[in-house]
Amino acid sequence: MASYNEIPVSTLARLIGTPDCPVILDVRIDEDFDADPHLIPSARRHPFAEVSDLADDLVGRSVIVSCQKGLKLSQGAAAILRSAGAKAEVLEGGHIAWRDAALPMVVAERIPPTDTRGRSVWVTRHRPKIDRIACPWLIRRFIDPHAQFLFVAASQVGNVAERFNATPFDIEGVFWSHRGDKCTFDTMIEEFGISHEALDRLATIVRAADTNTHDLAPEAAGLLAASLGLSRMYRDDLAQLDAGMLLYDAFYRWARDAMDEGHDWPATSKKT
Repeated sequence: MASYNEIPVSTLARLIGTPDCPVILDVRIDEDFDADPHLIPSARRHPFAEVSDLADDLVGRSVIVSCQKGLKLSQGAAAILRSAGAKAEVLEGGHIAWRDAALPMVVAERIPPTDTRGRSVWVTRHRPKIDRIACPWLIRRFIDPHAQFLFVAASQVGNVAERFNATPFDIEGVFWSHRGDKCTFDTMIEEFGISHEALDRLATIVRAADTNTHDLAPEAAGLLAASLGLSRMYRDDLAQLDAGMLLYDAFYRWARDAMDEGHDWPATSKKT
């Protein structure tokens, strides 16, 4: 049982991928990270001795600190953050407990370099519909909560990527794009190493809607309709992305928690 100011792995696992996910700090020493260069989804690394540098930005926010075993480094870092006004807890058992629970872990080397503000920067074609909203949702919920997305003219994606040190996605000829019959959303799940049942279920729906193969998932028609509706409602691509985040939050929670629930009154499960 988790003790005071600790959170169990199982509880954190339920928060990841949702808007309620706390800030997750990985304060492992370099030697431990090099031995296992993976991150808990949405976590960012930060030296334990410099955690006070983050204090002002974390006042009043929920923070989970993880070191190798959930002992001295995370306990001390969390205490420092609490003294500065953050709602900081320690991940019970640390990185090892998360790993041993066989939960998804991000391949750290796949995360693009960050800008001076610590954000990954991504660029794609303007006027997004499905994949170019689904991928930013995936990145912000599982990889980098502060990721910046640039939507530009299709002819300028490559030039903007070069000039602004941004990572291009969902265009032809780049690493983060369609592969065979899979869409960019599939590519990101595979390359980041974050596959799990609910996310894979959502990926099938995204692929079916994005490639017009609705026979793969009956929910694809609804995702397509909602996505096209949002594209008509918003002229500003970033405003559309903000609205799309809620859409994919809902689809993810359905895929994780509600796919067996019908719409009877009172609500019942389809399972017998």
